[in-house]
Amino acid sequence: MQYFVVMIDYGRRGREAVVDPELTRRDVVARIASGEYANISFIHEIAGHSVADITADLLSEARLPDIDTADADLQARRFDHLRDLRKHERA
Repeated sequence: MQYFVVMIDYGRRGREAVVDPELTRRDVVARIASGEYANISFIHEIAGHSVADITADLLSEARLPDIDTADADLQARRFDHLRDLRKHERA
């Protein structure tokens, strides 16, 4: 049997261990990405008689990819530049 333990830290209000044997790895990653699980202290994977700390793995899986916004809207920037050139030609 395999399940995950997600320890959430609420600060002064204490901590909560979320243990649901029906949650899969994908479900835990989805809950982290959606923000349902925040302030995570650790995530343990229990499989049989072994325990593995997989906090870093699941947090990196749930992280959104970094998108470089410098080149994101080149076409609109080019259109703006052409419009400005036409405007200055008329003046």
